[in-house]
Amino acid sequence: MSLNKFSRLISQGRTIFDINRLREQLWLRPFVICLLSILGVLAAKLADGSGDNFIRYIPEIDAGALETLLSIMASSMMVIATFSVTSMVSAYASASSTATPRSFKVIIADDASQNALSAFIGAFIFSIVALTALKNDFFATIGVFILFSLTIFVFSIVIITFVRWVDGIARLGRMGSTIGKVESATAKALTSRANAPALHGLCKSVASLEGRPIYANAVGYVQHIDMAALQKHAEKTHARITVVALPGTLVAPSRVLAYVQTEAQTELDEVDFIQSFQIGEERLFDNDPRFGLIVLSEIAGRALSPAVNDPGTAIVILGTVLRLFTDYSHMRKHCNEEPIYNRITVPELSVDDMFDDIFTVIARDGAGLVEVATRLQKSLSILASSGDQEMRSAAIRHGKLALMRAKSSLVMEEDYKTVTEASGFHEKSVNLS
Repeated sequence: MSLNKFSRLISQGRTIFDINRLREQLWLRPFVICLLSILGVLAAKLADGSGDNFIRYIPEIDAGALETLLSIMASSMMVIATFSVTSMVSAYASASSTATPRSFKVIIADDASQNALSAFIGAFIFSIVALTALKNDFFATIGVFILFSLTIFVFSIVIITFVRWVDGIARLGRMGSTIGKVESATAKALTSRANAPALHGLCKSVASLEGRPIYANAVGYVQHIDMAALQKHAEKTHARITVVALPGTLVAPSRVLAYVQTEAQTELDEVDFIQSFQIGEERLFDNDPRFGLIVLSEIAGRALSPAVNDPGTAIVILGTVLRLFTDYSHMRKHCNEEPIYNRITVPELSVDDMFDDIFTVIARDGAGLVEVATRLQKSLSILASSGDQEMRSAAIRHGKLALMRAKSSLVMEEDYKTVTEASGFHEKSVNLS
């Protein structure tokens, strides 16, 4: 196997997927910081063996003063860490109740909050370990000085982190912050798909249903497809694979994941192909742009419910979606992807499906609100003129459907006239029968 061929089969996508799952775990960063804290204390002990020639250059630090400083840090850090956890839990609950529970994944992955919690717990562990070692005369003069320097360094990090975190926790869980985080996650997924419409495989607008069907072995959502592993199995069995279950697809043992075309006498181990599809209980933002759009539509739908009655949030969502689709359209125009996995065919992401995910809910729930219906028509008109033919067709279709919903929901004729004037889709083209 050539070097290029071998490097092509390295599953970078699966590695990134696993790293992202680790980043969502709250225990990871505190655990790493705790290890670094212990290593810092051990490093101070190792410094004691650096030689007596340096002692005269090292200022003598009173062990009692250092012990007092470490005691203050140990007692205060646990209180601050408990306070930070309480604030984070409150923010998560607020995001779930005011926005949507599906936004929890992006909220919990907030770097600022995780870094703050890690710093507070790490400082607590460092102070406990250092205090225990100091009380047992573990350090000589150089070690005490190094430990004092580390204590001042850790204390400075804690202060800076706390000041920055207080500013961030005031926004964490708020509607604007939640929408921004969901938009960021969706934009990242859309960018990844725009740069690789077929996941670096052979692109096909509609998947071919030829070959031996490979069925799922569990009920859940496709979270990730290990294209490198599929390519490796395809080359091993001289097969051609057509993927039909993209990330975000709900599958079951009766649902086909892919079709495999092989030579007549080639034996096929379905387990190898099935294991290339990561199936989980919930959808993830990473490789599933449609999930991000669905979460945004849920936020807008909740805001438009009679119990909340917040059309402003729905209008903000429309602006967010307009940015996402405009950037996606621009990236698609400039995509010149060369297929890496030449034995795998993957259908493109359907623009029609993405428009259904986001605009159907807003058009339905906001049809009776002239301000929302007007902004919806303006957004669809802009998308229709983007120069992307597939996006234009989807925008026109949803524009007409939205006009029909507005016609049946708006009480005053003047309100409906305002909506039609904001639309680029003429009323005569709308079948109201």
